Formats: sequence, structure tokens, C-alpha cells
Amino acid sequence: MADPRTISYDELESLAGQEVGVSDWHVIDQDRVNMFAEATGDHQWIHVDVERATKELGSPIAHGFLTLSLLPMLGSEVLRVSGTTRGINYGSDKVRFTNMVPVGSKVRLRQKCLSVEPKAGGKQMKMEATVEIEGQDRPALVAESITVLYG
Repeated sequence: MADPRTISYDELESLAGQEVGVSDWHVIDQDRVNMFAEATGDHQWIHVDVERATKELGSPIAHGFLTLSLLPMLGSEVLRVSGTTRGINYGSDKVRFTNMVPVGSKVRLRQKCLSVEPKAGGKQMKMEATVEIEGQDRPALVAESITVLYG
């Protein structure tokens, strides 16, 4: 794994408007899809019926919300903020699932910092999160993820 970019809490505002970085590639395998189905109760055949999904779609596909749920893990490979006491996932804006993620494909996160503003005694960071699929022009997901960090 590549080392994430490190920046101090006091310097966060300098990231606004910049691409922050890109994570490593991660394989989305059927075991991960099955575990997500168990955790969420979403057992739709396009995700878990390998035979039918392969016949009708070419392969099973990952849940869109599985892809979204990878943002914290992938984001930790992109950016590390020193001098913080905690971080809070504040939510997401404009989430769009723009392409299917076939099981067996690789995904990675590309992040751009849209803004850093004061919030509740901390700093709210809004990041444009794009989950790319290896070999595909269209990303799997585009979202604005929001985190509040405290120094």
C-alpha cells in the first residue's frame, strides 16, 4: 500500500480546490459481496446468484451501497490528517452510482477537496469522491463525502 498524503489539521484549508490523491486498487470479490448481502439483507440475484447473474449480466455485480461503504477505507489510503483528536462521518451529498462494478474487478478512490469550513468547533471537509473501475472510462460512484475533524 502506498503511503497516504499527510497534512496537519492546521493546514487543512490549503487543500480546498485540490486533488488530494488516489488509493490503491482493491479487488471486489464474491465473498465481499456475499458478506455485504448478509450484513444488509440485500440478497438480490444480481449480486449473489453467480450462475444467473453470469448468464444474464456477464457476472454478478457489487451493491452500490457496498461501493459507497468503501469510502472510509479507501480514503484512509489517500489522506492522513495529523493533530486531530477525532473525525466524524457527517454524511454524503449528491451520491450517484454511475456504473456497475462486476465481481472480480478492481476499484480505487480518487479524491478532490471541495471545501474546508469551520463547523461545530472543528473543520468540515467536503470531498469529491470518485470510485474508479480498472479498465472502465465511467466511474462506479461519484459522491460528495463530508467529514468533520477536530484538532
